[in-house]
Amino acid sequence: MLRRSILILACGLALAGCGKSNQQQQLPPAIVGVEAVKEQPIPLVTELPGRTSPYAVSEIRPQVTGIIKRRLFVEGSTVKAGQALYQIDPAPYQAAYDSANATVASTKVRAERYAVLLNQGAIAPQDADDARAAYLQAKANAQAARINLDYTRITSPISGRIGASAVTVGALVTVNQAAALATVSTLDPIYVDIDQSSTELLALRRAASRGNAENPGTAAVKLILEDGSTYGRPGTLQFTDVTVDPSTGAVRLRAIFPNPDGILLPGLYVRAILTQGIDPHGILVPQQAVGHNQKGEPTALVVDDKNIARLRVLRTGRAIDGKWQVLSGLKPGDRLIVEGTGKAQADQPVTPTPAGAPVSPPPAGH
Repeated sequence: MLRRSILILACGLALAGCGKSNQQQQLPPAIVGVEAVKEQPIPLVTELPGRTSPYAVSEIRPQVTGIIKRRLFVEGSTVKAGQALYQIDPAPYQAAYDSANATVASTKVRAERYAVLLNQGAIAPQDADDARAAYLQAKANAQAARINLDYTRITSPISGRIGASAVTVGALVTVNQAAALATVSTLDPIYVDIDQSSTELLALRRAASRGNAENPGTAAVKLILEDGSTYGRPGTLQFTDVTVDPSTGAVRLRAIFPNPDGILLPGLYVRAILTQGIDPHGILVPQQAVGHNQKGEPTALVVDDKNIARLRVLRTGRAIDGKWQVLSGLKPGDRLIVEGTGKAQADQPVTPTPAGAPVSPPPAGH
């Protein structure tokens, strides 16, 4: 009796297993949400670190030796080109200029007298020539003395903000001294120096040569300041350096920004957002539609015309607004699985539905 009960139980378990196996084999294809792959223009946006630097810098140094009599500016203020900054004691240079003018006057009289005597045949031509040369030399010396006298009033060669003064009234300054008296920096406009990977820049230029990108050398630039705020005035990319830094593999880019309010100061760390052209044939796909294989390569599942899921290996670019830019592996019109990717298996049938559409519940009793 016991043996018969065991046999009946074993047969029941076997039948149950067979029924379960048949039920698994008869499961319907997985329902997945798909969307058609489309081409669209994609702005090529990059965020890179940068630092601000002055548009122009001038270190103020004396052209003549002397004692500083006056400082004619307020430290940290804005100065104009040609504005006087320092006054060196002009007395010795004024005396030299007056002496040179006196020499000019005397040599001029002598040269004119010798010219008259030459016409009368009273002197040799060489004497008249020497008198004329002495007069011209005196005029040149007087001009040099005038230049030195003008140099006693030190002016700014550019407009901008002037920093702290390195000297005070009474200090002796000398020609060609190493230390600058002060520094003037033009801050409106202002430069932002940015380093970009040479690999990425090369990819942009190749894309442009294939017609897959436009205007890779010009870019609109926005700035994110150190406190996370956005600078209110856009800038433009001015030039790209012609060399690659061998230590970093980066290329120096330079953007220019208006800075009328003086918010941007030299040496400020910023994040630059560059729009380096547009890919007119770009493809963007939702990030949840992209997985990775055992090699770490990005992959996606598409549905063929027989409703079979097919695995595609992709080459992706940058992430843009929660989507991946796809450089290869997909083409316009492909039906990409974006919902139910965990249920779909490569080379297995699926039931595609438009992504986002509600799924009808199975009939009652099933």
